Amino acid sequence: MVGNMIIVSTDGSCLRNPGGAIGWAWVNHEGPSASGGERSGTNQIAELRAVLEALRAHPGAEPMIIESDSQYAIKCASEWLPGWKRKGWKTSTGSPVKNIELVRAIDRELVERTGPVRFRWVRGHVGNHFNEVADTLAGEAAREIAARPGPIEIPDPLPRSVARAGTARSQDAELTLF
Repeated sequence: MVGNMIIVSTDGSCLRNPGGAIGWAWVNHEGPSASGGERSGTNQIAELRAVLEALRAHPGAEPMIIESDSQYAIKCASEWLPGWKRKGWKTSTGSPVKNIELVRAIDRELVERTGPVRFRWVRGHVGNHFNEVADTLAGEAAREIAARPGPIEIPDPLPRSVARAGTARSQDAELTLF
């Protein structure tokens, strides 16, 4: 930690992209970490979920840096998000934003968080300690979920407790895979 700066590394894992079990993880450079997963998803969903869960776990006023080896997740959460919002959640070509529920949830966390958040891309699999730890935890979470018995269900991208009351969602929006 630099001063009161929170630095968190995130990573996502998808065992078979698309449609395989996914895992996500975040690692605070000064302490805790967390991971989890779903039975089915994509690599991009796993990467976005890792960023979302890191934001949820670190509310407050302290400045925060989220490191990720996913340029997609970083660009979604920083560079592309403001334009998508202005355009009614459409891309520059006018098509709907993929993984919209996760992107909107990340936006809500960024708006509600009093402290600033910056994103930093790090090259994956080159020995960056915290990126490697996040990668290991995300992979373990995906493998643990995949090993569970029972049918694979297509999960909601967000827990029901997070979904806003009164928000109508198209059924096929949950099945849109990037």
